[in-house]
Amino acid sequence: APDQPPASLATASQSGGCGGAGGRMTDTRRRVKVYTLNEDRQWDDRGTGHVSSCYVERLKGMSLLVRAESDGSLLLESKINPNTAYQKQQDTLIVWSEAENYDLALSFQEKAGCDEIWEKICQVQGKDPSVDITQDLVDESEEERFDDMSSPGLELPSCELSRLEEIAELVASSLPSQLRREKLALALENEGYIKKLLEIFHVCEDLENIEGLHHLYEIIKGIFLLNRTALFEVMFSEECIMDVIGCLEYDPSLSQSRKHREFLTKTAKFKEVIPISDPELKQKIHQTYRVQYIQDMVLPTPSVFEENMLSTLHSFIFFNKVEIVGMLQEDEKFLTDLFAQLTDEATDEEKRQELVNFLKEFCAFSQTLQPQNRDAFFKTLSNMGILPALEVILGMDDAQVRSAATDIFSYLVEYNPSMVREFVMQEAQQNDDDILLINLIIEHMICDTDPELGGAVLLMGLLRTLVDPENMLATANKTEKTEFLGFFYKHCMHVLTAPLLANTTEDKPSKDDFQTAQLLALILELLTFCVEHHTYHIKNYIINKDILRRVLVLMASKHAFLALCALRFKRKIIGLKDEFYNRYIMKSFLFEPVVKAFLNNGSRYNLMNSAIIEMFEFIRVEDIKSLTAHVIENYWKALEDVDYVQTFKGLKLRFEQQRERQDNPKLDSMRSILRNHRYRRDARTLEDEEEMWFNTDEDDIEDGEAVVPPSDKTKNDEDIMDPISKFMERKKLKESEEKEVLLKTNLSGRQSPSFKLSFSSGTKSNLTSQSSASNLPGSPGSPGSPGSPGSPGSVSKSTSQMAAITTKGGLVGLVDYPDDDEDDDEDEDKEETLPFSKKAKLESS
Repeated sequence: APDQPPASLATASQSGGCGGAGGRMTDTRRRVKVYTLNEDRQWDDRGTGHVSSCYVERLKGMSLLVRAESDGSLLLESKINPNTAYQKQQDTLIVWSEAENYDLALSFQEKAGCDEIWEKICQVQGKDPSVDITQDLVDESEEERFDDMSSPGLELPSCELSRLEEIAELVASSLPSQLRREKLALALENEGYIKKLLEIFHVCEDLENIEGLHHLYEIIKGIFLLNRTALFEVMFSEECIMDVIGCLEYDPSLSQSRKHREFLTKTAKFKEVIPISDPELKQKIHQTYRVQYIQDMVLPTPSVFEENMLSTLHSFIFFNKVEIVGMLQEDEKFLTDLFAQLTDEATDEEKRQELVNFLKEFCAFSQTLQPQNRDAFFKTLSNMGILPALEVILGMDDAQVRSAATDIFSYLVEYNPSMVREFVMQEAQQNDDDILLINLIIEHMICDTDPELGGAVLLMGLLRTLVDPENMLATANKTEKTEFLGFFYKHCMHVLTAPLLANTTEDKPSKDDFQTAQLLALILELLTFCVEHHTYHIKNYIINKDILRRVLVLMASKHAFLALCALRFKRKIIGLKDEFYNRYIMKSFLFEPVVKAFLNNGSRYNLMNSAIIEMFEFIRVEDIKSLTAHVIENYWKALEDVDYVQTFKGLKLRFEQQRERQDNPKLDSMRSILRNHRYRRDARTLEDEEEMWFNTDEDDIEDGEAVVPPSDKTKNDEDIMDPISKFMERKKLKESEEKEVLLKTNLSGRQSPSFKLSFSSGTKSNLTSQSSASNLPGSPGSPGSPGSPGSPGSVSKSTSQMAAITTKGGLVGLVDYPDDDEDDDEDEDKEETLPFSKKAKLESS
């Protein structure tokens, strides 16, 4: 039954003759919840509505219809099939199978409504409404059907010790046939047979009659497989359940009986952490625990053929849990006492542990609730102060208590992360950073003693959920993302990064054991997530705290997975193609640890090798000009011998093309026009072409402006030693000329590339006037521009300053074909003979 069928189905249903039911749709007797059984054999709630039964023309028969009480949409439309077995359970449930592996259930608010619909179903099937299950003859052969139809009922042998084998054979022979199972169940129910069997069980135990006990095991197991609620209610009653468990101790396939009753009565003690005054609730809790124990521990694992036969047992436990949560939630005194004792300093540790374990189990039970009831459940806990209580508990020394509190916290975060975020922002106004709830969670993650860091992995997942903008709310008055991320980076981020910063004060990790490496890998995973999703918050933090440099220290770790985590963090930053990040990387020479790791890896073809090459390939393919120039100027000598991939030679080619374009910008512009003529698909007028050319020049200069490194900071002689010299020392260069080349590169200043930008006087003045006239955001001369003294925008004031202007060849907005670079050389002669009409245009403007 789909959640929302097409309108045509709803229309057909309405026209099927249900008009009379419309007036009673608001009747609480007809109010139901619709459940379906999922692949994991758990019941999923499909919504609440009102049920009616009427003739549906499209289905050609009487049908059950459920319309949602929220919007009137059709939740269920099911024809009452004469051959479908319907079961009535616990007076308010009707369960049936719509098709193979598709079970449905209607849970009624009132017994009267269930009885009313049950009568309609029985009327359609021609059955007596007093039965709790209708008959399904689909799997019966004609002979069996005739035999069973002709016999009025099933006669059970008299319940005597001497006839136990006969009874066991009868039960076993009835299980394959649905009709015989039904008749056997009716006979057992009507004659009070189960209680008589349990009396014989006591006799067999007293006489130590093992054969009889083995027969009783088979009989009771068979009764479970009848899958009938009425029988379960007898078996799970207070007076019978322990004897039923006793029968199941004597499995014939085992050489020795199990001690289930001994465990339940002596080992497993029921503790009322808070006294429960309602005897019905107390009895329901006992019953649910024992039935769950039977399902999990006592009954053998069902075979494929028996699995569906225990569906009613699953349902029995499921609806019991729903009932328990509802009854506890309504008991305000109980919950008030629970939270008062949890947070009371006078509560002893053992008592507090019991209270926390109870609350954890209470939250686990709540997962069976339907969504609207779960909303009410967590709202109740929130009003009672569950988050402040967790904060108190997480600050305690008891590891078991903290572990249970972490599980409770995970339920809250998974259910409603916004509720948790709102609480921690409010508490930050009164409390110090050290005792904030999120900081306590981070500390527990950092201090996890498990060698495999199982708890830390769980906590990192919860933190990622909390800082994920995808599940943050935005209203007219406030944006949760802005508020919470501002709070997180101010109050919590320093706690998260503390282990990382503490371990990276030198050139290599100060602690490099496996557990520390795992923890740092988790922290890096979260920081990488932040880089991807938090934009300016994380950018400011990384640049101001020099985080990337510290992270890259981990490239020297002996643990490959940690080194790769550090590399992945840098790769995520480069992937953003953000010039603020790029300037930071170049200023601090943050490719040095990567190149070192690449060279130390040698010729090994492994993940480290591939990941580093992929990073440089990305820079080449995306033509990130500033990084291309930086890498080639500083690290080319170390990388030029790598020829098993073309990545580094491709980077060098990009760099040379950039320099050529900067040395002769007019030539570059004409080359772009030639390329445009060669590949353009549509014809343009000369005026359009010229207009685009002017715009392109201006845009190119702006691009170049954005990557000029700051020139106001200088380094001493020791600091500006080129990192490549370290590599050269290790490779023991012998030729003094090469060393001189390196020295010259150093003396040119690490802040500036070793090439100059040349303009003709006319071009220079025109570029300056164009930039100032445009006054666009991000253009040179505009407020907040990344340009600094020494940029082309102020070239007349600082002609001595060397600037890295990396303008992209070709027209902005046009396709830059990959084979253009190869054609450049062969086209040079042609381009040099072109008339310089464009130069005249440029100078005249």
